[in-house]
Amino acid sequence: MTISMERPAAVVTATPRLPEISRMAGVGTAVSDTSFTQSEVLELLDIDNPKIRSVFLNSAITRRHLTLPPADESGRRSPEPQGDLLDKHKRLAVEMGARALESCLKNAGAGLSDLRHLCCVTSTGFLTPGLSALIIRELGIDPHCSRSDIVGMGCNAGLNALGVVSGWSAAHPGELAVVLCSEACSAAYALDGTMRTAVVNSLFGDGAAALALVAGAGEAAPAGPRILKFASLIITDALDAMRYDWDRAQDRFSFFLDPQIPYVVGAHAEIVVDRLLAGTGLRRSEIGHWLVHSGGKKVIDAVMVNLGLSRHDVRHTIGVLRDYGNVSSASFLFSYERLLAEEVARPGDYGVLMTMGPGSTIETALVQW
Repeated sequence: MTISMERPAAVVTATPRLPEISRMAGVGTAVSDTSFTQSEVLELLDIDNPKIRSVFLNSAITRRHLTLPPADESGRRSPEPQGDLLDKHKRLAVEMGARALESCLKNAGAGLSDLRHLCCVTSTGFLTPGLSALIIRELGIDPHCSRSDIVGMGCNAGLNALGVVSGWSAAHPGELAVVLCSEACSAAYALDGTMRTAVVNSLFGDGAAALALVAGAGEAAPAGPRILKFASLIITDALDAMRYDWDRAQDRFSFFLDPQIPYVVGAHAEIVVDRLLAGTGLRRSEIGHWLVHSGGKKVIDAVMVNLGLSRHDVRHTIGVLRDYGNVSSASFLFSYERLLAEEVARPGDYGVLMTMGPGSTIETALVQW
C-alpha cells in the first residue's frame, strides 16, 4: 500500500488554560498466568525460519505473558479455530480485568460498592453482552452501576475511553468511574508461518489495566493528576495500515500491521502534540512526564525522534515493552503505574499521555499533578 508521508497543516486555535475535567484517582494492572521469553516462544512454536526468528529476537521485548494453545501428543501446537479463540478472549479478559479493577479500586482507597460507572475497552475479541456486564456479574458489582463498552478501536482506545469517561465524571461530580482495558492478545494469535503473522506474534502480550476517575470532589479530591485536555488525529491516508481481516484460508481473523506505520505515526506525532498544547502557554520542553503507548521498538524510536525526546523521557514505555510486549490499549496505564512507583512526579508537573492505533489514530491527553 502507499501511504502519504506529507504532514497536514496543524489546526491551532487559541484557547485559555482549561480547568480540570476529571482527576486520576488510582491505577491497577494484571496479566495472564504464563509468561515466555522470545526465545522460548520460538522454540515452543518450532519456528526455525531465520528471518522470522530475527523479528522476534530484535523486538526489544524480553518477556511477554501469553496463553498459547496446548501441545498435542507430538509436542506440536496447532492453530486454534476462531470459536476457541473467542472463548479464550472471554475467559482471559474477565479474569485479568477483574483483578486489574480490584487492584485499581484498592489503590484509589475505594471498594466495589463505590463504583458508579464502568467503561470496558477491548479489541482482542467480541462479546455480547459486553465485557462490562460480565465483569459486573463476576465481581458482584451493584447491577445499577452504569456501564459502557469500547470495542475494536485498537491500541489507542484507552485514551478514547478516558476522554468519554472524564466527561461522565464531570457530569457526575464526586462519583467514581473506572476505565478498564483488558486485552487478551493471545486470543488474536495465528500460527501460519507467514511474515505478516510473525510481526504480530512477536509483539503482543496479554494484559489488563484499570484507571479510577473522579471529578468535583473538592477537598476530598485524590492526589492523582488532573486531566486538563485531549487532542486527537486520524491519519486517513493510513486507514488500512492497521486492521483485522477475515482470513478465509484459516477461517479466522488475522491482524495486519503495515511496515510503514511506525514512520507514519512518528511523522504525525508533533502535529497532535502541538494541538494538545495550543492555548495552554506550555512548550514541549515544559512537559515533565511522557507516557507513550508501547507500540513497538520502531514506533517508540519514531516518536522519540519527531518529538525530540530522550530514552529517559520514555523509560516507562521502553520498560513496559521489554517486560510485557505490546498489551494494546492497556499499555499506557502500565507505564503510568511505573511512573507512580518512582514517586518522582511533583505538584505542578505536567504530563502527556499518548496512544496510537488503527485509523491510523494518535490520541493524546494533557495532565497536571
